[in-house]
Amino acid sequence: MIYYRDGRTVLARQGVDRKKVELAQVPKHVRDAVIAAENRSFYEDAGVSAKGTARAVWSTLTGQQLQGGSTITQQLVRNYYSGLSQERSFTRKFKEILIAMKVDQSKPKDWVLEQYLNTIYFGRGANGVQSAAQAYFGKDVSELSVAEGAYLASVIQQPSRFADPKGSDLVAARARWKSVIDAMGQTGALTPQQAAAERYPDLRTPKKPFELKGQAQYMLEQVTAELNRRGYSDEDINSGGLKIVSTFDKKLMQAAKRAVTDTLPDATPKKVRTGLAAVDPGTGEVVAFYGGRPSQSAYYDSAFSAKVMAGSTFKPYTLAAALDNGFDLSTRVDGNSPLQVASASKPIPNDSGRSYGQINLISATQNSVNTAFVDLGQKVGLDKVAKVAEAAGIPASQLDRHKSAASFPLGVASVSAVQNASGFATFANEGVHMEAHVVRSVTDAEGRVEAVEPASTRVVGEQAAADTTYAMQQVVKYGTGAAARLYDRPVAGKTGTTDKSKSVWFNGFTPQLAVAVNMFRDDNATVTIPGYGTQFGGQLPAQIWRAFMTEAMEGKPVEEFPEPSDLGYDYEYSAPTEDGVPEQEATPPVSPDDGGTPEPEITAPPLTDDPSATGESDDERQERRQDEPSDLPALLPEQPSSRQDDAPADRGARGDDRTGRAPAD
Repeated sequence: MIYYRDGRTVLARQGVDRKKVELAQVPKHVRDAVIAAENRSFYEDAGVSAKGTARAVWSTLTGQQLQGGSTITQQLVRNYYSGLSQERSFTRKFKEILIAMKVDQSKPKDWVLEQYLNTIYFGRGANGVQSAAQAYFGKDVSELSVAEGAYLASVIQQPSRFADPKGSDLVAARARWKSVIDAMGQTGALTPQQAAAERYPDLRTPKKPFELKGQAQYMLEQVTAELNRRGYSDEDINSGGLKIVSTFDKKLMQAAKRAVTDTLPDATPKKVRTGLAAVDPGTGEVVAFYGGRPSQSAYYDSAFSAKVMAGSTFKPYTLAAALDNGFDLSTRVDGNSPLQVASASKPIPNDSGRSYGQINLISATQNSVNTAFVDLGQKVGLDKVAKVAEAAGIPASQLDRHKSAASFPLGVASVSAVQNASGFATFANEGVHMEAHVVRSVTDAEGRVEAVEPASTRVVGEQAAADTTYAMQQVVKYGTGAAARLYDRPVAGKTGTTDKSKSVWFNGFTPQLAVAVNMFRDDNATVTIPGYGTQFGGQLPAQIWRAFMTEAMEGKPVEEFPEPSDLGYDYEYSAPTEDGVPEQEATPPVSPDDGGTPEPEITAPPLTDDPSATGESDDERQERRQDEPSDLPALLPEQPSSRQDDAPADRGARGDDRTGRAPAD
């Protein structure tokens, strides 16, 4: 049984329905019925039936259809020992006989009968007499009447046919039940009067098979995969009687689905995929995700399996690496465009070719300045950037092929939504990464509980994490991520838009929850929505993020982020420049993300006449407009990008050769 994180709500049933009981809990009349129906000489024979075996051997030698004749011990051997093939052959029958005789010699008859009653299949998905009692009569095996016990004994012969008999099958089921009652009279289990008094029992209406729907199939796949990684075999999962508590919150799973399906317009092309992942920063638990429509994601889900270029959501790892290695938020980097780096074959431009001059790291993050982060990566060392990203949960195998490229800080590596949410959770958790996981605990059949202890890794120092978070707060307050604002609490985040909008992201977090949203296409083409145009990280991904977090944070206490380093001025309003003139960082010029085109949210707060949408007063809005430059470029020109090539979505979980090539640098 697999449960949601509350440990009570069933997520899935895996394997077979089997509940073990001791023989003493099974009424004598139920045992007598099974023996009368299947093997009247059970307590006297040597584990095999001489007549039945001779009949089976003769049928094999003459080429006739093989017949039964198996004793209870032989049936147990066939079902109990997984190494014995189920095929109908002389070799298998011979092995079965030998093992049955050995079992009979080494085990008491009551042991054999107990194992048999706990393993035999009774139909209706029930393995074992206890599960069968519930499935057919809705009661514990100890409460079965004589007539009910006889019916269970009768279905062993043809469990599928007699599971819910109707028409001719019902006639046959009644006849089979009557023959078991008569057999009990012949063996002395019932007197003639008792046998004559028994009446065919009323069967409970069968329950519909347990079916996984929607995101539940993805949840089951991830739970099973993690259990395998933690040393549980498929046999353990399917037949070990385990109680598995997952990390998934049912309400948040529903909220994730609503956030995506309610935000995306009806005209969204079927090839456009959306993934969402939510991670608890303090525990690493994946509490919710959206993996896409099951009919759409036949081979992989969009949250765990699909891996697409990270774009500018990778820049915070570069920023954190710098802040943890002697740099600070007032550090100046080259924001001019283009920027020539010795290791790059071509100059790297900013979006729209805009130059920012020498800017500090807050402005570089807020405005997502490509050249500034390339320059910062060169200064801090790309090996240190890769080290931080890997420690934050992005596998080295996804980073190694890119980490020597000058554009590495710009997000040329592909990541999944879960990996990116887990990475940003590191900043929310004051620089400590908790291993992302989907299993909370496993309780075995004996009641032993194994709680999952996720690996904990110090990625960067507390102050470096606080300063990285502060810079990302400005992205949401004034930069490319303004559409993700939560007006009742602080938010830090980062947009990401790759070349030609082949993948678009918004990653953000509060102190309690880190969430990543991505959008991409099956065919790696530009993400375009009819009526909404080409997408950017600050558009639909940010809106989906806000829709989910609005519901997820409802009723939660407002928590503040740690204070950034005190460098002697208030970043929120201005930062000194080399010539002493403060930059207007609260009202930046064009706020491009990385990629081939700028995002429509070119100013922050967004250009709108609705004060409720921006949170600013009329005076503030008028002041902002006066500060805005008058020579803003066109909103959507096709411009050079920071990529030298385009990489298709990395469908890493599929195991096929569809990952494409990394961008050439």
